[in-house]
Amino acid sequence: MLFGASVFVLFRIASDVDLAEVSVAFRAETARQLGLALLLTVLSYLLLTAYDAVALRQLGVKVAYRTTAFASFASFAVSFNLGFPVLTGGTVRYWIYSSSGLRPGKVASLTVVAGLTFWLGMGTVLAASLLTRPEAVAELVYVNAGLLRLIGAAAFVLLAIYLAWVSLARRVVRIHGWRLELPGLSLTVCQILIGAADICASAGVLFVLLPEGHAIGYEAFLAVYVVATMLGIASHAPGGLGVFEATILIALSTPSRESVLGALLLFRLCY
Repeated sequence: MLFGASVFVLFRIASDVDLAEVSVAFRAETARQLGLALLLTVLSYLLLTAYDAVALRQLGVKVAYRTTAFASFASFAVSFNLGFPVLTGGTVRYWIYSSSGLRPGKVASLTVVAGLTFWLGMGTVLAASLLTRPEAVAELVYVNAGLLRLIGAAAFVLLAIYLAWVSLARRVVRIHGWRLELPGLSLTVCQILIGAADICASAGVLFVLLPEGHAIGYEAFLAVYVVATMLGIASHAPGGLGVFEATILIALSTPSRESVLGALLLFRLCY
């Protein structure tokens, strides 16, 4: 349903887009913009390798960093582009980590802990954005800014409860004989910091590519980016294709759609 709605919106938007202007906007990016975008892309993927590093530490497994970095980079690159991250990312991780002696159960646990890092970071950034810049999301989802600020506060309360819960005792998840011990307080804090920094870096890639005159600050853009990313993930479209772009194009109405579309195309190429 999300993908279908996004295709419809993109079709309506594309009917008014001048492809020649998109080409001009695409070529108008400066060397500084491209350099910053590539630098932030590298930073984001370096932070992604820490997802697996934290998960391996939680599992008490020692693997050479070059293997961890390769497995993390490859699994996230594949899952970002194909969707269904548990299936696609888990498969790539097993293919790489099995050579280091990790059995399927360990790889499944690693994938879940790495995914938890992503969602803890995403939730933290979204909560902070809703508290500080709810107006950007309010215009996008047609919800009162005050209500969004309350949702952001509630998200922080839930995060605090989770932190307290994992700090008081060892927390274990069991599903049909599969057992996963959740990270404690110190590793959970690391997960939040790593995940949030990664989200901020990846959002920065698109932000620096936006044309002049977009009239949106980074904090407000961050809120829009997180919502677009979450909708893309929920749609299970490959790479959130269509859903992500439609959300960004609707939210950023100030510059011409051609210039924003040019930035989106460059973002896809970089990231």
